[in-house]
Amino acid sequence: MPKQVRPPSTTPSRAHTSGDLRNRLDAAAAARTTALERFQARPGPDDPAVRARQAAQRATSDARDLRIAERQAARAAEAARQAAEHAEKAAERAAREAEERNSATQLASRAAALEAERKAKRDARYAARKARR
Repeated sequence: MPKQVRPPSTTPSRAHTSGDLRNRLDAAAAARTTALERFQARPGPDDPAVRARQAAQRATSDARDLRIAERQAARAAEAARQAAEHAEKAAERAAREAEERNSATQLASRAAALEAERKAKRDARYAARKARR
């Protein structure tokens, strides 16, 4: 297996920093002081800019909540409309099926009546033939 060659390091060398502990402690203290000053320089909650930003955020949040409520109301209205449409179609289908059953029943009763009439005529002819003999 060939020996891998590492690419040159892109991180700066630490050779320029002094190994002196005092310098490192001073640098850390300065960093802490700078961070504390930045924190203390931030505007407080009573600052007008902070209050304006909070009011803008509150207004945005209220508008978002209103849009969400409107969308939910629109979805509920659409669901109710679809349910009513579905119920109307089901009622129409049930009425159509009842009409079909009714017409089928009428057709069957009419066919039975015609068959009974034919049978009565046939029986009458048969009885007339028997009577002539």
